[in-house]
Amino acid sequence: MQKQDKPAHGMWASRWVFILAATGSAVGLGNIWRFPYITGEYGGGAFVLLYLACIAVMGVPIMIAEVMLGRRGGLSPIHSMKKLATDNKVTRRWAVIGYLGALSGFLILSFYSTVASWALYYAWEALQGVFQGISAADSQAHYQAMQANPWLMLGMHTLFMVLTMGVVAMGVKKGLERAVEILMPLLFVLLIVLIGYAATTSGFAQGVDFLFAFDFSKLSGQAVLDALGQAFFTLSLGMGAIMAYGAYMPRELRDKKSGQTRSVSIVSSVVIIAALDTLVALGAGLAIFPLLFTGGLEPAQGPGMMFVTLPLAFGQMPGGLLFGTLFFVLVVCAAWTSSISLGEPMVAWLVERGMRRWLASLLVGLAAWLLGVGSVLSFNVWKDYTFLGGSFFDNIELLSTSIMLPLGGLLIAIFAGWIMKETQVRKELGMKSFVLYMVWRAMVRIVAPLGVLAILIGFLTGALD
Repeated sequence: MQKQDKPAHGMWASRWVFILAATGSAVGLGNIWRFPYITGEYGGGAFVLLYLACIAVMGVPIMIAEVMLGRRGGLSPIHSMKKLATDNKVTRRWAVIGYLGALSGFLILSFYSTVASWALYYAWEALQGVFQGISAADSQAHYQAMQANPWLMLGMHTLFMVLTMGVVAMGVKKGLERAVEILMPLLFVLLIVLIGYAATTSGFAQGVDFLFAFDFSKLSGQAVLDALGQAFFTLSLGMGAIMAYGAYMPRELRDKKSGQTRSVSIVSSVVIIAALDTLVALGAGLAIFPLLFTGGLEPAQGPGMMFVTLPLAFGQMPGGLLFGTLFFVLVVCAAWTSSISLGEPMVAWLVERGMRRWLASLLVGLAAWLLGVGSVLSFNVWKDYTFLGGSFFDNIELLSTSIMLPLGGLLIAIFAGWIMKETQVRKELGMKSFVLYMVWRAMVRIVAPLGVLAILIGFLTGALD
């Protein structure tokens, strides 16, 4: 068994810790914020089915490839790709995959913190009872007033970044592992409680019907692209996080009872991660849509649904103060587990270059915070200033999520499917079924790259219109 070279990092204590960590990276605002509102826009169940198909044919194959590259390299995404390029006797320029992933994660962290800080603020506001009896106009005004206050948003952005990089600074064992062992079970418990609460409302049956009824007439070419993009973004593909977490994944673990060692399967772990991520997205829909229907509100509300429509719903129903607070705590937990994974690839790279982890975390956190200030100011002081057709926030989000992530995923699929020696791939994956291996190989070499190309072409076509 090949020995993993990890002079600077630790290793997950168990397979389930890796699954929790990777699920925490995948579960975030994309599940609880974006998935429900785009499902609402495209009519519910038909979009869900399309999304699940995209997860299966594109998301899972690329995620398996990214975890495999991370575990094979055993280092940060940048150094892992340099090592893998050398091992496969190809140009070290393939390290661009690692650089692209680490940079993507860094850029996303900068604006992700801005949106996550809104949830942090709303959790506090919900606890204070601010949304009780609120009107639609007041809810909209409250949301706009928050965004218009640069000092408030800067303070919340700073607090969330401190929470994020504080965890990263403590390392794999004391930081990342301990955080996911606490936050992920809490997230699942909160989600189950909220679904249970939604089940008691008068709109639950209507919400379930909306989420799972199939109305294919509302699907379009744009819906397909959005489903592909959501599948890609929700699994944290191409942003370095999954490759970095894969590097901390052990190949074998000793059973404490029997004393025997057993291999740790990448494929089954990724399937479980994708399933848990999808269940959280569907669970968020089951928690949110009944509340909207109970309050007589429209589900196709766009991005403002979580911060304008839901506070209105919580403010109108019994128990809204408690469950509104729990909902926004849930969102904060999801955003927190995702954000720590976004900061890890760049920090791991700096640590491998000889920097102390606390200093690397401080520098990465400060840089991401400073870049995030531009996103914060996009909603107030700089709101009238645009370039390339959008605000600072819009352009950073567009560059990272619509261009860099798909490009990184495409390169990962090409390297794993076409460049890496098949003997190395088969050894690392350890798939017992040759048929299953060939299915994955066909998907990662042909199907998944075509799906990613569709995202890129769809984006570029839309941008040029």
